[in-house]
Amino acid sequence: MSLDKDYCCEDRSEVQEWTQIKVTVPLEHLDELVAIMSMITNQLQIEDYSDIDLKSCYGDLIDESILNADKTIASVSVYLAGDRPCNDELAFLRERLGVAGLADKATISLNGVNEEDWANAWKAYYKPLHIGERMVIVPAWEHYDEQPGEIVVRMDPGMAFGTGSHETTRLVIGLLEKYTKPGCRMLDVGCGSGILAICAAKLGAGQCRAYDIDPVAVRVANENIKDSGLTNVTCEVSDLLRDVDRAYAYDLITANIVADIIIRMAPDVGSLMHAGTVLLVSGIILERSGDVVEALEKNGLKVVDRAVDNDWCAMAVMKK
Repeated sequence: MSLDKDYCCEDRSEVQEWTQIKVTVPLEHLDELVAIMSMITNQLQIEDYSDIDLKSCYGDLIDESILNADKTIASVSVYLAGDRPCNDELAFLRERLGVAGLADKATISLNGVNEEDWANAWKAYYKPLHIGERMVIVPAWEHYDEQPGEIVVRMDPGMAFGTGSHETTRLVIGLLEKYTKPGCRMLDVGCGSGILAICAAKLGAGQCRAYDIDPVAVRVANENIKDSGLTNVTCEVSDLLRDVDRAYAYDLITANIVADIIIRMAPDVGSLMHAGTVLLVSGIILERSGDVVEALEKNGLKVVDRAVDNDWCAMAVMKK
């Protein structure tokens, strides 16, 4: 087992209770899991018993529970202060694990909090959120008096990623305000709660098609679409672009997913674009932004705009 020396993500002297989010996967997927978990914090606890050397001078001192541990699996944990909600982190993990093809291979456990209470307690922390110049994301259960000029989007993210509070979502919604044109055909890949397609429709987009690999996310998105009263937004299951409607090119495409998946999409996404299409990509850690740009440019695309929030980056991309 390897343990980051600062495995807790906050000062232990100031926090009395912790919530552990632990994800377990087959050993061969450990590197992928570490990459995903590091998007929450780079202070990780990693449990990998496969490299224990019983022939070392310390072999006799190894605890029996470790000796008997399953060496075909590995786990990564993050620790959050117990008095803060963890809904966004859990939904984020579900979304990213799904995109990475690990949804059926990963087990998520939550320790230090009553999971039944968590299902609703996090709602107390989810308040109306102003993004960009006009967008206001409002929880479905909250009363909000709309102000002149505002565009209000009511959301119940449930178990799907996309409340608007995460930097990646805020970044791409800000770009949506800038690049959504009246009547444009919009595609959202990895839609989570459906927030981006709904925002685009509210901003004046025409037909909006949203897709996600996670059936839970698709169910939540369709519930949000129904509750919004919008009739020009649809959501279906698709593994990235595999089952996307290709009847025409789209005017606007959004992908708020991880850098590695955007890189994987790069060779194919151009087939869904015309000369004026704008592709908005988000979910990119700054240190990986160069890798994403390189992959896009290799496939005939160029970055025309970008936005940064903390350690996250979003880009607007067009054909060269």
